[in-house]
Amino acid sequence: MQPLSAIIITYNEEQNIRRCIESLKKVADEIIVLDSYSTDQTVEIARSCGAIVHLEIFKGYIGQKNFAIQLASHNYILSLDADEALDDKLVESILEAKKTFSWRAYRMNRCTNLCGRFLRHGLWYPDPKIRLFDRRVAKWGGLNPHDKIEVIEGFAVQHLAGDILHYAFNTIEDLAWRNNRISTIAAKSLYNTGRSSSWFKMLVHPFWAFINGYFFRLGFLDGFAGFSFAVNMAHQVFLKYSKLYRLQHSQPVQEAAPIVRPVLNKPKSVAGEG
Repeated sequence: MQPLSAIIITYNEEQNIRRCIESLKKVADEIIVLDSYSTDQTVEIARSCGAIVHLEIFKGYIGQKNFAIQLASHNYILSLDADEALDDKLVESILEAKKTFSWRAYRMNRCTNLCGRFLRHGLWYPDPKIRLFDRRVAKWGGLNPHDKIEVIEGFAVQHLAGDILHYAFNTIEDLAWRNNRISTIAAKSLYNTGRSSSWFKMLVHPFWAFINGYFFRLGFLDGFAGFSFAVNMAHQVFLKYSKLYRLQHSQPVQEAAPIVRPVLNKPKSVAGEG
């Protein structure tokens, strides 16, 4: 078996971190958690599960994940967010890949859980992500908050069977709260790259997001959860373009802290996006 390092960035993820780490133990030769000075029990739980914990002030999703890569002992990296876990089929696929690592990067599907139901249709499935890669030919890039692995041109990517299970939203309120945070960060990123909004974009893009996710991408097959998700994704798109419109007209959008997850009786926490 070839060696593999797993990396996770965290902030106040005590509700998720144990599940994430436990799912990695069968495939990873080391598990590294890069924490942004959590105020809950994230660090203690991670250490009790056998992870190597480092502390670092949050650098933004792209910067934080690239910094975490540098902490790894091995060149092949498996990157998960704290609210993610490997399903059994994906564990088998990674173990098979580890025998030779004949590819330099591997892609896998991600399946999101909304209020206890995994969504198998719509805009977020199969949601393929490159999460296993050789750090010598790949790194985190993209546009915050939608970070992604970028592989040097010329290196092919192999798809692995199985899913990353994304335990993202325990309630509809979680999803609505996330939309507000994500849309603020996205609007600022677009504004900083010279992108613009308009009344047309504020009307048409949310409409298309709903039609595409609910009908063309078969979100209706996920029942009420699929409908709720499609409506909320359309709302997120509307918020993104309306906030970008405000920025263009010199009405500042409130500064966005790292994406955080509501924790009962605790400060809110970071959740990586990918």
